[in-house]
Amino acid sequence: EVQLVESGGDVVQAGGSLRLSCAASGFTSTDYTIGWFRQAPGKEREGIASIDLSHRNRYYADSVKGRFTISNNNAKNTVYLQMNSLKPEDTAVYYCAANVKGWGTSVNPIGYGYWGQGTQVTVSS
Repeated sequence: EVQLVESGGDVVQAGGSLRLSCAASGFTSTDYTIGWFRQAPGKEREGIASIDLSHRNRYYADSVKGRFTISNNNAKNTVYLQMNSLKPEDTAVYYCAANVKGWGTSVNPIGYGYWGQGTQVTVSS
């Protein structure tokens, strides 16, 4: 059974940093993509970063480019999202998800069949 478990959400002041983790289990290979999504109250879910574990390609949304970094540790089956220079508008529930359809670094949520439970990130001004 595939499972994704996020951790690392917290309350942080603007300008601060957090690192989110997404621990994956149940996969039989690394032929999949992990995406990070976020959803703020009253807003649509936004795909902000992804990593294609087979081809090592990465994607960042303009809203986080230059501030967030996605990385992975295959030995730990974990994908990280390092978030620096956080802003109040980064406040949201952050989810990781897995795409096993071979869509590369796409962050179209339709392609993601496995989702974690989410972790809250709150950035105070």
